[in-house]
Amino acid sequence: MSRPPLKVAVVGHTNTGKTSLMRTLMRDVEFGEVSDRPAVTREVEAAVLRAEGEVAIDLFDTPGLEDSIGLLEHLESLRGDRRLDGIDVVRRFLEGAEAGRRFTQEAKVLGQVLDSDVALYVIDVRDRVLGKHRDELEILAMCARPVVPVLNFTAAEDARTNLWREHLSRVNMHAVAEFDTVVFEVRHERRLFEKMRTLLDAHGPLLDALIDDRARQRKALVRSSAALLADLLIDAAAFTLRVPADDKAQAEEAIEELKHELRRREQRCVEQLLALHRFRPGDVEEDGLPIDGGAWGLDLFSGEALKQFGVRAGGAAAAGAMVGLTLDVMLAGLSLGTGTAAGAAIGGLLGAGRTHGRRLLDRLRGLTELRCDDATLRLLAARQLALIGALLHRGHASVQAVRVGDRGGRRPVFAARLPQALGRARANPHWSPLTGPDAPPRPADPARQEAAAQLARVLEAALLDEPAEEGHI
Repeated sequence: MSRPPLKVAVVGHTNTGKTSLMRTLMRDVEFGEVSDRPAVTREVEAAVLRAEGEVAIDLFDTPGLEDSIGLLEHLESLRGDRRLDGIDVVRRFLEGAEAGRRFTQEAKVLGQVLDSDVALYVIDVRDRVLGKHRDELEILAMCARPVVPVLNFTAAEDARTNLWREHLSRVNMHAVAEFDTVVFEVRHERRLFEKMRTLLDAHGPLLDALIDDRARQRKALVRSSAALLADLLIDAAAFTLRVPADDKAQAEEAIEELKHELRRREQRCVEQLLALHRFRPGDVEEDGLPIDGGAWGLDLFSGEALKQFGVRAGGAAAAGAMVGLTLDVMLAGLSLGTGTAAGAAIGGLLGAGRTHGRRLLDRLRGLTELRCDDATLRLLAARQLALIGALLHRGHASVQAVRVGDRGGRRPVFAARLPQALGRARANPHWSPLTGPDAPPRPADPARQEAAAQLARVLEAALLDEPAEEGHI
């Protein structure tokens, strides 16, 4: 990185996606103006790409070449019968009067190409190969700078990718890169930099550093996305509301509160993911989270709860004995104040764990718990995994909004069983900041952090299409 930055001119015919390429390379939806109107970019605009915190590439977005046919004729007239090199002809043109009159836009483009190390020639492969394109390539060749043709919109149904490749090979251009600025593929970006490297051997170390840095950034982006989703799912699984078991009206009110809080929490996750991937809030259209109901009951005797009782009570046998005794007491309709033996037994069970003791006490007081069911957790995971997948493959020039409700054909999430981390979350309602409007701020619970990290690894593997450590995606 001790070398000066590589200067790259982004050139091409009007309305082929030059600014779109800049946006996607920079991960910046705000750069320049993207429009279907021709000749939107009227001046050269500069930006940078960084690697390892230092500027690796100076990018220059140039106006569109509007009259390549007329310009080529003018350049040939300047050459005349004299044996001038192409670059001398271009310089003669830039010093002449026509550069400031008829060919103002083209002069800005060629001036920037001469001042750059390489030119990226952006092609809309939905267009037919016309004479103006051949003339543009011939004009760029006169500038004596390496040119990398960049095939844009290759994912479109009407793309003529093979036709363009054949044409470019006929004019001896073989270092061609496919880079769709709307449907982004990280491997295509890497190949673009590799194509540039083949033509710029002296800048090889700099481009290698950029390639490696982009790979690290991509891994970090996936990992951070998985962590945000894991945090959402832990909050949702641990979210618990206590209601009177025989009060239907209050139960219905609590269900609405649960729905509201879960939808609000999912929206916050969406906003966090958009900011992480450097998109705007308007880039997503969210279908409401379709929650039909909740799961009722004291989840005190789940496998995870028994495990926690066993740890705190001195072993699985002791846990089983206490649970059995507690069930007997509850079925007999006894309370904590009924009978010395029963009271002592339940008191011992309460001492086995603060969380489970409170929940058992709630049950004996006629309260039960409301939480989201497995289907809701699977749906939350599916929606956000689909969103993350869409953002990972979304170019920053895209103007179509992503639909959160569209899973895009992804495989069932946690098809066989929920991950253990979500079971632990259900056994620990205090892990969720959503539990009740008067809940205190969530402390930094090491057990919660461990569960979230474990779940994030499962989700990261799903995003990378790798085998998960546990659970099924």
